[in-house]
Amino acid sequence: MTTIAQPTREVTGGVDTHKDTHTAAVVDSAGRLLGTEQFEASRAGYRRLLAWLLSFGTVALVGVEGTGAYGAGLAVHLREQDVPVVEIDRPDRKTRRWQGKSDPVDAEAAARAALAQRRTGTPKQRDGRVEALRSLRVARRSAVNQRADVQRQMKTLIITAPEELRAVLRDLSDKQLVATCAAGRPDTTRAGDPAMAVRLALRTLARRHQRLAEEIADLDALIGPLVAEVAPALLALHGVGPEAAGQLLISAGENPDRPRSEAAFAMLCGAAPIPASSGRTHRHRLNRGGDRAANSALYRIVLCRLRWDARTRSYRERRTAEGLSKKKIIRCLKRYVAREIYRVITTSHPHLTDPSDLTTAA
Repeated sequence: MTTIAQPTREVTGGVDTHKDTHTAAVVDSAGRLLGTEQFEASRAGYRRLLAWLLSFGTVALVGVEGTGAYGAGLAVHLREQDVPVVEIDRPDRKTRRWQGKSDPVDAEAAARAALAQRRTGTPKQRDGRVEALRSLRVARRSAVNQRADVQRQMKTLIITAPEELRAVLRDLSDKQLVATCAAGRPDTTRAGDPAMAVRLALRTLARRHQRLAEEIADLDALIGPLVAEVAPALLALHGVGPEAAGQLLISAGENPDRPRSEAAFAMLCGAAPIPASSGRTHRHRLNRGGDRAANSALYRIVLCRLRWDARTRSYRERRTAEGLSKKKIIRCLKRYVAREIYRVITTSHPHLTDPSDLTTAA
C-alpha cells in the first residue's frame, strides 16, 4: 500500500511586541486563526516563539510590530534563522475601535496584515556600521539639545540678574558669554545672596556648556570618519556633510534597498509631493509625513546649494520667473536631492540628474 505524503501547511505569524513579553498569533493561508501565545522577550523566549510557530507548519512569513524598538531582538533572531520578516504598522484607528485592543488581538491583526501584505515594510538591519552610526548620533543629538538648553537658561538668568551684572553680560556673544561665566570666581560662602547665586549658577551652566561642547567634538571625531568609511560617495555630493549624510544613511538603513524605489525613499523623507487635485484644479500639497530628521537634512542641503551651487541658483531663477514661490522651489529641490541621494546610496556609480528634471515635481 502506497502512502501519500501530506503537503506541509504554510502559516503566517504575527507578533505584538512589548518590553518584557511578546504575544504571537498564527494564521493559515486561508486566514484562519490557529492560535495565540505569549512569550518572554529574551533569547530563550525568541527560540520558544519560533518553535511554537513551526509546530503549526512551515512559516512563510512573520509580521512583527516595532522591529526598530521592542521587536528588534526578535527580528534579528528570526533573520538569523532564515525566517522572512516584515515590519507591521499599527492598525488604523477605525479598525482598532471596531476590533478592540488587546495583545492577542494586535498579534492576530499583525499576522493577517503580513498574510495580505498590507501596511508592511522591510525591517532595517541593525547589525552593521549604520547601526553603530545611529548610536553615536543619538548621543550627539542629546548633547546638542542639552547644550542649547543650557545656553537658553544662561540668557534667561541674565534677563533677571542685577543690573550691574546684566550690563556686563548682555552684549557678549555666545562664545564670550560662556567663557566669561566659566572663568568667574563667585564667593560660595555667599550663596544666599541673590546676586551671588546668579553668578554661581552662570558659572555652573557655562562649565556644563563647555563639557557638552567637548562631548560633541569627541563624537564628531568618531562620526566623521565612520560616515566617510560607509558612504564616501555621499560626502562627495555638493552640500552634503557628515551631519546630513549620517542622518540620511540612518533613515535608509543598513539595507539601503529597503525603499523599493527613489519615489519610496522620497516619501520616507517626507519630500514626495502629495496629490491634492479635484475637478479642474490640479496641484500638489506639502508632505508633512515621513522621517522629519531626514527631511531636515535635505532642507539643509538645499539651502547650501541655493547659496553656493550655480546649477541650483539657475534653477531657482527659472522657476521664480515661472511664478513659483521660494517655498515651492525648495520643495522641488528637496525632491531632486532625495532622488540623487537614493541613487548614491543604492549604487556605486550614481547617474546624477540635473535640477531642471524637477519641473514637473512641484
